[in-house]
Amino acid sequence: MMRSPHAWGIAVRKPSGEIATHCEPLERPSEKRKWLAWPFIRGLVTLGQAMNLGYRALKFSANVALASISPESHKAEEKQVASAPSAQPQQQDGKPPEMSSWLIVMNMIVSIGFFIVMYKFVPLGAATYLKHSLPALNNNILFNLADGAIRLALFLLFIWGISLWADIRRVYEYHGAEHKTVFAYEAQKDIPSIEFTQKFSTYHPRCGTSFLVTIMLISTLIYAAIPVTRFWPRFGLRVLLLPVIASVSYEMIRFSAKHGRSLFALMTKPGLWTQRITTKQPSDDQVECAIKALDEAMILEKTHGGELVIA
Repeated sequence: MMRSPHAWGIAVRKPSGEIATHCEPLERPSEKRKWLAWPFIRGLVTLGQAMNLGYRALKFSANVALASISPESHKAEEKQVASAPSAQPQQQDGKPPEMSSWLIVMNMIVSIGFFIVMYKFVPLGAATYLKHSLPALNNNILFNLADGAIRLALFLLFIWGISLWADIRRVYEYHGAEHKTVFAYEAQKDIPSIEFTQKFSTYHPRCGTSFLVTIMLISTLIYAAIPVTRFWPRFGLRVLLLPVIASVSYEMIRFSAKHGRSLFALMTKPGLWTQRITTKQPSDDQVECAIKALDEAMILEKTHGGELVIA
C-alpha cells in the first residue's frame, strides 16, 4: 500500500500472477481545520487515518484472496481459457465473496486488545512480581526501566517468532519492497524501475516499526516521571497516556527524518535496527507490486492537482 498527500493505492498479487489494484482520493483533515496540523495533534490525526487506511486495505486484499480461491473464480478462469483469445472476459454470475466489515473490525479490536494486554499489562505484572524478589525495584525509576526492558523484549521476541512463519516472512518481504520503492521514488522524483528500486535499503526511518519502538522507549521515560506505585493506577495511566506518547513519538520521528544527526535521530535508531527483523529483501515481483501501488496513488494525486510526493 502506498499513499500520497491526497490519494492512496494498493496492489495485490493474485495466485495467477496478475496484479489487482485499487486507489481512492484521500482528504487531509488539516486542510479543512488548520488546528489539526498543529504539533502533537497531527500525529494522532495521522495515526487515526493510517488505521482507517489499514482497515480498508486489509478488506480489499482479503476480498481479492477470497475471489481467487472461490469455486466461481475457477469456473470463470476455465471458461476464459476455453474461449477464443480475442473474446472478452466473462462476467461472473452473482456477487463475488467478500470479507464482512464486522469481521475486520473485530479483528482490529482484538489486535488493539492484544497490544494493551501484551505490552502494558504483562510487562507491568512481571515487573511487579520481580519487585518482591528485587528490593531495588521499589525505586520508581528502576521499576519502570525494568518494565520497559520486559516490554521491549516481548515485542522483539514476538516479531522475531512470527517471522519464522513462511506467510509472515512474505509480508516482511513486501514491507521491504515498500521501503525500497519509497527511497527510489524520493531519489529520482518519478516512478522508478524495478532494477533501480532494488539498489536501495529496506530500512526506512518513517516506518511503523520505528514508530512502535519509539513509543516503547518514550513511554518508559514518561512512566518513570510519574510517582504512581500501585498496580491498577499504573496500568490505567499506561492506557490513558497512549495518545500522548503516540503524538510525542510521531514528532520525534518527523524531526529525526529532517535532521539526521540530531539527538532525537539517535533515539529513533533502535527502530531502524528492529527493521532488520520486520523487513526482508524482496523479489522483483514484490517490488513490481509496490511500484504499481505507488503508480496508482500518484496518477490519482496528479488528477487532483496535488504535489507528487509520498505522504
